[in-house]
Amino acid sequence: MTTEDIIIALFCEVDDRLGDEPRHPQARLWPSELVTIGRLFVLKGVQFRAFSRWLKRDDAALFVRLPHRTRLLRALQVHQAWTDRLLADPTFFTVVDSYGIELIHPIREGRSRAQIGRKGKSNHRWIVGIKLCWLINDKGEVVDWAWSTANAHDQWFLPMIERYEGRTITLSDTGFECADGVPSNLKMCPRGPWNERMLIETALSMVTMVCRLKHIFHRVEAYAEMHLAYISALFNMVLALNRTLAPDAEPED
Repeated sequence: MTTEDIIIALFCEVDDRLGDEPRHPQARLWPSELVTIGRLFVLKGVQFRAFSRWLKRDDAALFVRLPHRTRLLRALQVHQAWTDRLLADPTFFTVVDSYGIELIHPIREGRSRAQIGRKGKSNHRWIVGIKLCWLINDKGEVVDWAWSTANAHDQWFLPMIERYEGRTITLSDTGFECADGVPSNLKMCPRGPWNERMLIETALSMVTMVCRLKHIFHRVEAYAEMHLAYISALFNMVLALNRTLAPDAEPED
C-alpha cells in the first residue's frame, strides 16, 4: 500500500464513527479529516512543525483546505474529545499498565517554571516526563486511558479502573496495590501467573517502536494530553484496519 492508500483507509475508518458529527460553519476541515490528521501526526512521531511540512508537501491534495500550522494544532487540541468515540468497549477481562514518557533530559530539570514533567522511574531508570496508563480489552484495543506526571504512583489510576466495576475484571501487576484498598474488579497478579497481562506489553512496545512514544516534544499540558488522546485512537483504528486488510493474520482460538 502507498502512503496515500493508508491515509484514505484511516480516514474511512474514522468517518464510519464520526460521519454524523457536524462541521462548524467557520471550520475548514470536517471532523473526520481533523481526527485523521491528528492520528497521522502521532503515527509519524515527530515534532508538529516537521509533520506539517511533510503533510503539505506530500498529501496536500487529500486535505485541500488545510489551515495554517498553528491553527491546525489548536484545532487538534480543542477537538480532541472526538477521539473518545474511537475507544473500544471493555470485555470480560481487561489489562491495565502504566508507561513512562520522557519530555526532557533529566539534566534540564527545573530550568523552566512552566515545566510539566516530573522526575520519576520508568523501566528502572530516571526520566523527567509523564506517565500514561492504558486499559485494554482482550483484543488489545484501548478501552480507557489516563495520565499523570512521572512521579505519580500507579495508585493514582485506580479511579479509572473503578469506573468499570461490574463490567470487567482488570488484571494488573502488584504496582497498583494500595493500603487503603483497591477496586473490587482489580485482580493484581504476581510475576509468573496470568501471562495474559503480556498483551499490554505488546501493545505498548508497538507504540514505542512505530510511533516513538517514549519521547514527545510538547511543553504545554493541554497539547501533551492531546497527543495521548490521538495515540489511543490511532492504536484502535490501526488494529481495526489490520483486521480488514489481513483477516488471516488473526490468531486462531
